[in-house]
Amino acid sequence: MSRVRGPVRVSAGGASLTNSGKQDYGTPADFLVAVRQYFGITVFDWDLAAHQDNHIVSRWLGPGSTEAEDSLTYDWDRLDGHLWLNPPFNDIAPWAKKCATTCGAPSSRRRTIYFLVPASVGANWFAESVFPYARVYALQGRLSFDGKAPYPKDCMLCVFTNVHRTNGFAVWDWRYTLKKMPNPPQPSSRPKSTPSVPRRSARTS
Repeated sequence: MSRVRGPVRVSAGGASLTNSGKQDYGTPADFLVAVRQYFGITVFDWDLAAHQDNHIVSRWLGPGSTEAEDSLTYDWDRLDGHLWLNPPFNDIAPWAKKCATTCGAPSSRRRTIYFLVPASVGANWFAESVFPYARVYALQGRLSFDGKAPYPKDCMLCVFTNVHRTNGFAVWDWRYTLKKMPNPPQPSSRPKSTPSVPRRSARTS
């Protein structure tokens, strides 16, 4: 295991907070800034699990999308570029499997999926679909999905790619990445989300 701090080259939200069944918290804006800075991404090309009120880019899959409302049955091989995925945390296994199969299969399209999930390294989906196929970054610094309090579990960013594919494990202090930026963003305000659209329906996203 390695510890990394500086830049390397290598939302729609799924968090459900304690005592809340809500599954559609958006990804914290400051964390997305850190991810783009760390991996040298100008903009994400697709958001793979979103709805009309919390997608992080204009092209997204999920309820309300004009492209596809059911992301898990959509052919991700049609997509390329930098793909963001913050799935519903109550049903991670099918998303992890689809990441592994999409980036593991031969394709003429170059793609990288950035998969934000709880650091459940003892889960079957991690052992079967993540660890053998992705570069895993354990996140040092808890995320706040509601803009009020830290999420009660550690999280990790799993990077699947069919471009110079590599697996392994590292620790990333994403707050340090922000701190070293010339104009670091302010702490996240409450991300966009809507209680009226249950995140469970975005499983089809």
